Amino acid sequence: MSVFNKLFRWERGRQNTGYDKMLLCGATWPIRFDTYLLKFPTGSEVPPHTDKVQSAKHYRLNIVLKNAKQGGEFICATPIFETKRIKLFRPDDCEHQVLKIEKGNRYLLSIGWVRNSE
Repeated sequence: MSVFNKLFRWERGRQNTGYDKMLLCGATWPIRFDTYLLKFPTGSEVPPHTDKVQSAKHYRLNIVLKNAKQGGEFICATPIFETKRIKLFRPDDCEHQVLKIEKGNRYLLSIGWVRNSE
């Protein structure tokens, strides 16, 4: 599927655990990056995992736009920077997860980029 067919359309998240993602923008040059709107409805969660990349360093900045009424906390073993609404971490290097959304919806803006491991 072309990247243009994915723009501004909801699709299931990679973990197949109930969250949805919408590609807002991305590029492969001069730096590989993507920007998604993520929606976590009631009952969704993301189990502990890492997102491996080949011979590069993966960074992700998640900005919480709306917290769920209950549940949905982001857990990361070693974040680079973290506040209640801002989460900067290395998804390739740091195990991370989202606890089950018990009530409400959680929305976040997720910006990821990859740098060569030089």
